[in-house]
Amino acid sequence: MKLKTIPFSNLILFSALVLLSNCGHSSDKSKAPDTSKTVTKTTTASTAVKTVDSVTTKVVYPPIDKKLYDSLMKRLAHGDTTGRWPVKNTPYPLPGAILPFKRVVAFYGNLYAKKMGILGELPPNEMLAKLKGEVKNWERADPQTPVQPALHYIAVVASGDAGKDGKYRNRMPFKQIDSVLKLANKAHAIVFLDVQVALSTIRTELPLLEKYLIMPQVHFGMDPEFSMKDGSRPGKKIGTYDADDINYVSGYLTNLVKKYNLPPKILIVHRFTKKMVTNYKQIKLHPEIQLVMDMDGWGEPDLKEGTYRYFIREEPVQFTGFKLFYKNDIKKAPHHMLTPEEVLKKRPYPIYIQYQ
Repeated sequence: MKLKTIPFSNLILFSALVLLSNCGHSSDKSKAPDTSKTVTKTTTASTAVKTVDSVTTKVVYPPIDKKLYDSLMKRLAHGDTTGRWPVKNTPYPLPGAILPFKRVVAFYGNLYAKKMGILGELPPNEMLAKLKGEVKNWERADPQTPVQPALHYIAVVASGDAGKDGKYRNRMPFKQIDSVLKLANKAHAIVFLDVQVALSTIRTELPLLEKYLIMPQVHFGMDPEFSMKDGSRPGKKIGTYDADDINYVSGYLTNLVKKYNLPPKILIVHRFTKKMVTNYKQIKLHPEIQLVMDMDGWGEPDLKEGTYRYFIREEPVQFTGFKLFYKNDIKKAPHHMLTPEEVLKKRPYPIYIQYQ
């Protein structure tokens, strides 16, 4: 099936809307920073980054070093004493897994709108140079963990315009997704395709991206904030996903990994409130999927600390992520975006970092 293309004029409508959401909602709760030093050695076989037009072929990856994997998962727990981290009874990943052997550092956004994130804000070459600089910053902050650059592209965008089908979402044309893949190839980066379903559903939108998801370097992100199950217009309130929705996505991706002999897919789930993800204990884990709960709220450092603690740390799933906003994080005093060194004070350590 082909994705529906959209006129540029419609994108002006939704770019402002998205700025009010995970680009504009602040973090919740309060502070309690954790401190500790990180030390260990990591190695891995990374997924092969293929060009846009390449044919997916079977690649044989070395077996997972389970002893190394266990030591890295323990290191990510960062001295946690609650017993939550590392998460118990999680399956070992298939060969070719990126996490926890590498930390992913991603630039987020959409090529149509400068206000939706750094990915679309800067000219392509300038954006890639800035991404390279952030990768170096993380390598300096944690020299024991290699960094995998990534482009996190919003492939289905919540819109202020209902559209012909009344679903309040716009699907990006394939040619734009192809452009992102080409940019990623230049930077030796992996790609995430992110979906904001609005009044559509994840079961409708995910299969439309399958031709990209069978590529070994392409992964997936789902945004509960724009899953408007009660029929509300996106941007009017915060949406939600249940464990059942997340399990559908991970099951779908698992089948693709098996069918096409792919390395594990990373699945990003954004979160900055409790109700954005319900029944988290029922989320199923698979060797084919590496699931990251990404702290998506913006605000001052203390506010982000509280959001990470209450909605990510205290409701463990598998891996954690942390989002940094170049503009929104500095709106309020102390007008400071956290540095890699400061993010690495979090417990557990985030293994996925996203810049917007």
